[in-house]
Amino acid sequence: MDLTALADFNAVALHGGFGPAARQSGRPKATLSRRVAELEHSLGVRLIERGSRTLRLTEEGRALHERTRGLLAEIDDAGEAIASRAPVPRGRLRVSAPIVFAHVVLPRVAARFARAYAQVELEIVAEDRVADPVQDGYDLVIRVNPDADELLVGRRIATDRRVLVAPRGFTMTDDASSLPAVVLTRAAGESWRIETADGRERVFTPEPALRLSSLLMAREAVLEGAGVALLPGLLVEPDVAAGKLAMLGREAGPAVELWALYSSRRLLSAKVRAFLDMFQGADVQ
Repeated sequence: MDLTALADFNAVALHGGFGPAARQSGRPKATLSRRVAELEHSLGVRLIERGSRTLRLTEEGRALHERTRGLLAEIDDAGEAIASRAPVPRGRLRVSAPIVFAHVVLPRVAARFARAYAQVELEIVAEDRVADPVQDGYDLVIRVNPDADELLVGRRIATDRRVLVAPRGFTMTDDASSLPAVVLTRAAGESWRIETADGRERVFTPEPALRLSSLLMAREAVLEGAGVALLPGLLVEPDVAAGKLAMLGREAGPAVELWALYSSRRLLSAKVRAFLDMFQGADVQ
């Protein structure tokens, strides 16, 4: 059995179509289609039912996918183990990261990495979903306050605190308990516990003046005077330092932690180790 054709078939099965598999793997859609057809011909069975808009695995296709994708992962693990011994990082490195962290912090880290390791092709995907490094084909996934997971290991690369910011010139009275606010669409009935500059802890009820689905959009709205917002410090502290926004305090409670995680089934490769080392001493906390 042709392992390349089998890997292409599993990519199509995993991602639900030739188009999505092509985008994830970087292989042409026509190549994937040809490889799957060759695999079907060699096995003498149809693996995929192709419709005008949908793709469905046949019973034989589902059985093949379930029995071989684990074996292919083992082969990948073996390759990673050999690559981890290489003195020079090389190959493709795929990283999934939260949107704000990817936009604000990772461009600097990625630029330094690209200059230092020309033989590594670095790809960073900005997304707020919880990506799986094995199923989604990532070498590293960056998560905020991740739950313990025996299948993932890694290291903490940054900490952050949310900051209550307001448009420049905003004044807040000592007896204020509610504030006109820019909030996320998923926020509902929350209160904000804030440590103010004088060391007091105050509780505010946000009165939504604007609901937005993105932290990046919320920052722009506050800059335009729409109201106050509770936003990641790494996103807005440069605006505070430049005098574009006023900081009213920091969120009470523990700091948020960001972790870079990889599959515990794989050895730490040279390229992953090199990328993680880029955060040591970096100003991302």
